[in-house]
Amino acid sequence: MTRKVRSVRVPEELGSLDLSGLVRECEKYLRDLESATMLKIEGNREAAEALIRSRQADLGRRIGLKVWEARVAYGKTRSGRGEDE
Repeated sequence: MTRKVRSVRVPEELGSLDLSGLVRECEKYLRDLESATMLKIEGNREAAEALIRSRQADLGRRIGLKVWEARVAYGKTRSGRGEDE
């Protein structure tokens, strides 16, 4: 079955998003997932679940910070252009 793909408009603010930093955060999260899997295999299920919950919240905060930084950078470039005109 084919699916329609709708175009997605990315706000200009995200043009300066630090994609490499975003990928690094995801890599760290994947390492934590591996650690949680090892904890679970060793029989420490509660610790594994606690690690996953804390890292998910942390990942959300860090990605939110990256988006906020991109917005601030966009605001600075935009205000800089307004003074020149």
